[in-house]
Amino acid sequence: MASPLPPAPVGVHVRAPAKINLALKVGAPRPDGYHPLATVYHAVSLYDDVHAEWAEPDEFELEASGEGVEQVPLDDSNLALRAARLLARTHGGGDRLGVHLTIRKNIPVAGGLAGGSADGAAALLACATLWDIDLAPEVLRHLGAELGSDVPFSLMGGTAVGSGRGEDVAPALARGSYHWVLAFGQEGLSTPAVYRRFDELNPSPEPPEVPADLMNALRGGDPYELGAALVNDLQPAALTLRPQLRRVLDAGLDLGAVGAVVSGSGPTCAFLVEDEEDAVDLSIALSAEGVARKVMRAGGPVVGARVVG
Repeated sequence: MASPLPPAPVGVHVRAPAKINLALKVGAPRPDGYHPLATVYHAVSLYDDVHAEWAEPDEFELEASGEGVEQVPLDDSNLALRAARLLARTHGGGDRLGVHLTIRKNIPVAGGLAGGSADGAAALLACATLWDIDLAPEVLRHLGAELGSDVPFSLMGGTAVGSGRGEDVAPALARGSYHWVLAFGQEGLSTPAVYRRFDELNPSPEPPEVPADLMNALRGGDPYELGAALVNDLQPAALTLRPQLRRVLDAGLDLGAVGAVVSGSGPTCAFLVEDEEDAVDLSIALSAEGVARKVMRAGGPVVGARVVG
């Protein structure tokens, strides 16, 4: 008698990457409270995973595990749950849909790497696939923009220029791949708190523009030029709130990084190195220095949220 076939896979598994802001230029707050941004996003090989399974109609459930799970909300403030509800409401066709979402965290919470946005993007794609809702990528990104400024880029991936409040994204003209060492902070940083500090430090900022030297460096694919051009207007604010980050940045540069920047609102510090061997050496040396809670290597650019398995 033939052996029974193995059970078919249940649900949909989507993986979404973290991001580094290679450049983050910030303007004065708009009337709606958001700051206009000119940024260059760069997706790197550090991922959160979201698994979506059918649930009873109108049931939206969430569980999480992994990095910083005790800080992950499991209610409707979670972008993954909000993404599922938004998709069901706007494109469910009147059907009473439901989903059980499972998030496996690897991207640190409140780390300036868009971990929550990655989860929202992954949930959008996972639910659209699970529920057989066929949407063009630009439609998914438009939905993502309703959830958060970084969600559209989490869907797109690669290297991209962001404008507006960051939600308007377009692929950047860039070549080559890059090696990064990421140093995680001992505790997270509140993005609103960092922006408030930025406003205190910069009462009249200039309208934001992406630096020409950074775009030229990306077109040339030279890590040394790119390292010299990394910039983040929020970095001084993050350093005043977490002064120990200065020690982290200095340590990475002293140990051979060709560039260093606080990613987004922090506190993760991203170090650019020339090649994989240098990334291994720097990660070991930074770990030995004890200046960060955790040190990881990553490469970029990588693709955005995608179905796996």
